Amino acid sequence: MAGRAWVLAETNWKEVEETDYEVVVLPWGATEAHNYHLPYCTDVVQCDHIAAAAAGQAWQRGAKVIVLPTVPFGVNTGQVDIKLDINMNPSTQLSVLRDICDVLEHQGIPKLVILNGHGANDFRQMVRELWPCYEMFLCTLDWYRCVESGIFEDPGDHAGEMETSLMQQLVPDLVLPLSDAGDGAERKFRIPALRDGVAWTQRDWVAATADTGVGDPAPATAEKGQRCLEQVSARIADFLVDLAAADLDDLYESK
Repeated sequence: MAGRAWVLAETNWKEVEETDYEVVVLPWGATEAHNYHLPYCTDVVQCDHIAAAAAGQAWQRGAKVIVLPTVPFGVNTGQVDIKLDINMNPSTQLSVLRDICDVLEHQGIPKLVILNGHGANDFRQMVRELWPCYEMFLCTLDWYRCVESGIFEDPGDHAGEMETSLMQQLVPDLVLPLSDAGDGAERKFRIPALRDGVAWTQRDWVAATADTGVGDPAPATAEKGQRCLEQVSARIADFLVDLAAADLDDLYESK
């Protein structure tokens, strides 16, 4: 059976050689503990499925979009004391991203979207640094910022209701019963400015959490996960269609 034409890992040189792609999507996740009940691959699984679902919808609407394999390692400097949480420093991410951009630019790909699925990854400064170096259009999108209100009681920050619901829908065999999960309670900073977000520092996950989760997974359901996947992928698909059709010399409105 032929694979999905918009997923690079499933397609082949015959198809790729004949297709003029407008947009390449680079999903970027992480490998880390997600409370007691979710697998270490949670961010990768979510990026894989959301990218493919969005690109598939865009493809069916005529947009020539291709999804690269998800990068499985993200920034986890605050979790280096949690066994087998794998850290990739931002400077390393920049080097990896630059290598990918070099190849895509050389091959004439006009537009690249970095689809981020891990809260500690932040590609905005990297896009700023790389922007003057390429003709290729670069942008970044955090899929979890596309979730609209009304699906979840409290989405949670990490392995909470939202991520648990998605994983229950996407890979239920990898999700332990919710009775095995911790409550995802977070220990807040004592300093008010850090607690309220006026100031920021890297969170020490061993000190801040008991189970590596932030957010209560108890209200999660696979049905909520399906609604989330449908809503997020549709919103991202709209963007991919618009971007594929966009004239890079005419991105701004007239006065």
